[in-house]
Amino acid sequence: MMDNLFDVIIIGSGPAGLTAGIYTSRADLKTLIIAGSKWGGQLMQTTLVENYPGFPDGIQGPELMANMRKQAENMGATIIEEDAETLNTLKTQKFAVKAGEREYEARAVIVASGAEFNWLGLPSEQKLIGRGVSSCATCDAAFFRNKKVIVVGGGDAAMEEALVLAKFASEVTVVHRRDSFRASKVMQERVLNHPKIKVMWNTTVTEVVGENKVEGVMLKTQDALKTLNTLNTQNMPIDGVFVAIGHSPATQIFKGKVELDGKGYVLPHPKSLSTIVEKDLSIYKMMTSVEGVFTAGDVHDVNYKQAITAAGFGCQAALEVEKWLSDIKS
Repeated sequence: MMDNLFDVIIIGSGPAGLTAGIYTSRADLKTLIIAGSKWGGQLMQTTLVENYPGFPDGIQGPELMANMRKQAENMGATIIEEDAETLNTLKTQKFAVKAGEREYEARAVIVASGAEFNWLGLPSEQKLIGRGVSSCATCDAAFFRNKKVIVVGGGDAAMEEALVLAKFASEVTVVHRRDSFRASKVMQERVLNHPKIKVMWNTTVTEVVGENKVEGVMLKTQDALKTLNTLNTQNMPIDGVFVAIGHSPATQIFKGKVELDGKGYVLPHPKSLSTIVEKDLSIYKMMTSVEGVFTAGDVHDVNYKQAITAAGFGCQAALEVEKWLSDIKS
């Protein structure tokens, strides 16, 4: 029967969590990765990944995650496919995480639960993710060379997606449900002045058309002057749909446990901490508002959201955990 006491518990099994597990296990720290009932993170919904170093011909997202998982297990990490339900601090300078029917204890925790793309919520959209529906132009733009695509959204992320796609696609249309963007002025100007990008205002996607790949979208456009409460419906032939309406960090169980920002992302901010060890805690860049709880990856990263940066954050968090545990022993 598995012992429930570990040196470190890692919550999450995307690139950040699995990389952290590789490093902590290799450092001879007894490591438990609570992977979730749907393990592997966003890359499990991705097809060909061409921008992860070491794979000159690219690699399928699920294969990349399976390789990372196997490597973590080979290093000695224990992985369970359960959802973490609670995180509690114990009086003995340990932490307890409940997952499934059991509670596990550890001297340190790495929160690497990731963030989920906000989708449109259409069944036709979900069916075609990876077959013309995407949420990452940086990952997939090259597959749409000389093709027509749309970007759904109106913030900085949507503007960035459109600009990246314009380097490859023959035509990019930004579909926005309002009559103005909420993106920064400079990003708006770049999009509005780009010769390959056009905008459809007051418009929403109601259906993604296609059986095995995206062939078009059904759009509803509100009367621009809003003098009539009518909607114009059209079928727009298209090759790709890029959804850029934000992310939601997977931090529900951490509310009230560690400090989060206004959007729910974990805040790494060691300078606000007290001192358990007689050292400058600011050296622990990935530590949260709770001493001994660290964070890594998209669960705190509001800027990059790439597999390689998530893996880098996982490495950083693991190295800091190793140092932290050594410090509190001395």
